[in-house]
Amino acid sequence: MKVRKITNLPVQDNEGRVYYTVRVDTDAGIHGLGEVGISNWGRAIANAVDHLGELVIGADPWDTERLWQEMFRSGYFPADKVYCCAISAIDIALWDIKGKSVNMPTYKLLGGQVREKVVCYPHIRGTDKEQIVEGSKRAVGEGWKFVRWGQPDPWGSFESGGISIIEPDKSMRLAVELMGEVREAVGPDIELMIDCHARFDAPTAIRLARSLEQYNIWWMEEPVGVESTHALKQVRENVSVPICVGERLHTRWDFLPILENELADFIMPDVTWTGGISEIKKIATMAEAYYVPISPHDASGPINVLAGAHAMASVPNHYRVETTKANLSAYNAYIDHALDVRGDKIYLSDRPGLGIELDKDFMRAHVVAGYGG
Repeated sequence: MKVRKITNLPVQDNEGRVYYTVRVDTDAGIHGLGEVGISNWGRAIANAVDHLGELVIGADPWDTERLWQEMFRSGYFPADKVYCCAISAIDIALWDIKGKSVNMPTYKLLGGQVREKVVCYPHIRGTDKEQIVEGSKRAVGEGWKFVRWGQPDPWGSFESGGISIIEPDKSMRLAVELMGEVREAVGPDIELMIDCHARFDAPTAIRLARSLEQYNIWWMEEPVGVESTHALKQVRENVSVPICVGERLHTRWDFLPILENELADFIMPDVTWTGGISEIKKIATMAEAYYVPISPHDASGPINVLAGAHAMASVPNHYRVETTKANLSAYNAYIDHALDVRGDKIYLSDRPGLGIELDKDFMRAHVVAGYGG
């Protein structure tokens, strides 16, 4: 069995969000699906997938380790972040093919299940405090035990040439008010997390964290830009709230200084950004040695969620998988098998590979022609 063709298939969902899907076909009639979890680099991603496809076409899809190394290292310099996203999609698709070729779910090939269910948490969306509070209450009513929302966007933040200009006092005041209202609305037993999207400087992040301590938050995500481990260390040494980082990190080498310097309580690599199933499994094992839980950021399409879930089903130090939707059944409109979601948990099937295909009618209606090309 050899890889015959790699195709970019960006799909737009009913809410207008693009899921950058990649399909890898073989000469045995078996194909696999992967996903790039970031869509606003469309042209660059498409070019990277096409470029890497030159290395993969004609190869045995079972050689995932060799192909990963070739894709990552073949350009003399190690792959940059955009290329890591493209590697991720192709690698996920290869694992899908491997499972289908032996009629086994992907998690079986990763060592089997450590757990039969993968616990998730949703991203609560809204444009004002009332929507976040109501969305949190609704999610908890549906069985979620953990809710998360982003700060400071959209409050106190303005975009100027792609740079967030933050009003620190206003952002912090609104963040603290919102946290208090959500805590009152959902009660003391629900785990609450704030995502700072790496937009704060170190002193502002420290002040905000100290203000949120009273609400017993579960973690503060990416309080400062991950480009500076020094800034993260400064925050870490001056706050008591747990810290989670990793959404913007790529490959095990980015995570190594986080673990070695004890800069985070949780890590959250994204399977569609950091290098695919092959790489997130290695990152999880590396974190296990430091007794650090892993909670992947898998907040894009259904392939993203399922690829992360298959990897985490085989990982002893898994904690949660992030999803972009509080209502995961919304994904069912464009996949051939509904996700088995019960409360805040995904149960993986014994279908081969990742266990889903994209619905052909939905694909025909929603493929974004010329996207990134």
